[in-house]
Amino acid sequence: MTPSSLPQAVPQSPLLGPVRFHLFLLFIVTGLFVIRSMVHLVVDSEKRSRLLNLRELLHYRDLFYILAYRDLRVRYAQTFLGLLWAVLQPLATLTIFTIVFGRAVKVDTGGVPYPLFAITGMAAWTYFAFVMKESGNSIISAQGMVKKIYFPRLVIPLSKAVVGFVDFGIALLFMTILMLVYQYPLVPQLVFLPVFILLTIFSALSVGIWLSALTIRYRDFQHVVPFLVQFGLYATPTAYPASAIIDNLPKWATVIYYLNPMAGVVEGFRWCLLGGTPPSQYAFLSFSLVAVLLVSGLFYFKRVERVMADIV
Repeated sequence: MTPSSLPQAVPQSPLLGPVRFHLFLLFIVTGLFVIRSMVHLVVDSEKRSRLLNLRELLHYRDLFYILAYRDLRVRYAQTFLGLLWAVLQPLATLTIFTIVFGRAVKVDTGGVPYPLFAITGMAAWTYFAFVMKESGNSIISAQGMVKKIYFPRLVIPLSKAVVGFVDFGIALLFMTILMLVYQYPLVPQLVFLPVFILLTIFSALSVGIWLSALTIRYRDFQHVVPFLVQFGLYATPTAYPASAIIDNLPKWATVIYYLNPMAGVVEGFRWCLLGGTPPSQYAFLSFSLVAVLLVSGLFYFKRVERVMADIV
């Protein structure tokens, strides 16, 4: 065997050693980042935090948008009239209120045309009723998703608040048209409208969050919610002024009446749009109750959330 036939050693580049070291170092750093990200994705079921995690909710905002968009599409899917149902429903209710309370009962509205008086109360109540009804059954309706993946369950009832803006916006459109028809002037109290819109949203969410958590444990609330919607329509000053309650009921009965969170909200909502008598002192009882229900509802929902996937 000649020396030329022997395998020759390949000369090694002096840069190959440092390159291998840097590749090895990059591999280690990448592995550490992967492990770190995996640790952050672990769901600790033993963690007993009862605080509202706003950062986590913000992280799942895309899911929030998708759920709201899905509900908007499904609501009127495969219907002949489609979105027109959102117009016909408040229009039919307004017509009945006008005939019964405006013509037959002749409710005293303080000089405000009754259709305009009624639509201001209906706008706030319609939004509240929709969010309360949809949020009450929201977790049970999404139980397939709740059992399979982790996400903050609060996203589900919160998404219903966005869908309710369709009916809310249509009612406000009706109100604007009636104000133009009756040539009703704008009032200075209109600057408080954003405050009472927020109170309407918080009131709807406070009751909706409570019902969504309670319905998981006690399915009887599925039958209670439709009753609350029907009863609350007449236990709220939507078709009549709040003064009719204050002037004709004893003080203790008036206090019970204003334990309805929407009683004071509707009264204030109508005042900032039409003017007249400002909300009574009892209205602040409703405002305080909204805050109590919202905070306590968030705490109770967080408590039930730990076992939600097991009992839903």
